[in-house]
Amino acid sequence: MAFLTGCLLLDCPASALNNAGADTGSRTDNAIVVKKISTPEGTFPYVSAQAVRYWLRNTLEHHHPSWKAAPVHREGKIAYTDADPLTYWDDDLLGYMRAPSKKADANASALASPLEKDRDITRVSPLRVSTFVSVSPVRVTTDFGTMTRQEGNPVPYEHEFYRTHLLGSLSLDLRAAGTFFDSERVGFRNLDSHRRDNAKARNLESLVFHKQPAFRLPIAERRARVSTLISGLATLQGGAKLSLHYTDVAPVIFLGAVLKHGNNPFYRSFSGSKTQPTYFHQDAFREALSVFADDLLSPIYFGWTKGFLDDERAKLDQLIPTLPSGITVQTGHPVEVLRQFQQHLETNDAWLA
Repeated sequence: MAFLTGCLLLDCPASALNNAGADTGSRTDNAIVVKKISTPEGTFPYVSAQAVRYWLRNTLEHHHPSWKAAPVHREGKIAYTDADPLTYWDDDLLGYMRAPSKKADANASALASPLEKDRDITRVSPLRVSTFVSVSPVRVTTDFGTMTRQEGNPVPYEHEFYRTHLLGSLSLDLRAAGTFFDSERVGFRNLDSHRRDNAKARNLESLVFHKQPAFRLPIAERRARVSTLISGLATLQGGAKLSLHYTDVAPVIFLGAVLKHGNNPFYRSFSGSKTQPTYFHQDAFREALSVFADDLLSPIYFGWTKGFLDDERAKLDQLIPTLPSGITVQTGHPVEVLRQFQQHLETNDAWLA
């Protein structure tokens, strides 16, 4: 087993990246509130995992020409992708669920891949993404504005925004990338007869994976899909209210490694409080490396943007020379260390085996 597991930190200087809709109890008719968690410690804004995955899909589809995005079909309130992981990279790495349409007027020809009658197919996403939550509690601000480009009285509106750092985690099952289960077991029914015939026609490797029959793409194609997904993380774009708050959501910090399991030992390397919003928890990072040293399959990739919490970054620079000799930490800008991972991926086929 091999998982690229880590966490990302987003800098949100004045942002409203994920909204919860209208506030019916507001003083104005048009009031939008952000998603947030209320606790005894205070209020923690957050961005849902669904939103982050949407940002990633859009980034890959529109800014990475090699990425092959699946077409999406809609029937009323139901939407689904082509569900063809052999052809489309997001169906492979981000999963899908598709069932035969029960509507008489369904336009099955709108999709490239037909679906076997009376068969549901699903694929659990090899990429797992957490909710991105504010590292420390903050006071959410309400901004009051008006629409004034019309005659008569201005139309008031208001919306919430915040200043914080959002921390989230991810885990990518490298062996599952490009590996498609062909089983009747729930959660392992990735294919139907059409997709199975396509796999055989392409002479894909047939194997037993997790004790279930499966087909697997050639390793070069699997590697290309994973590498492109990592490029999308490095250049992540998206979020709500960009015309008013324009937040760069590319990670200012990326901390990760390839591990034998999908658990995330790095998440508590950053912490915060009301008096110290975000800081690098050296003892938590050192403990994680000590406890999980035998599970590491790669160097530690620690990207940290200069100009962001430079005093905290200095603690990392002081810590690295004191780590055990068997542990390597690759540092630099997040884009640089993610590119280093891509380079290491080219020479470590065992991570995908």
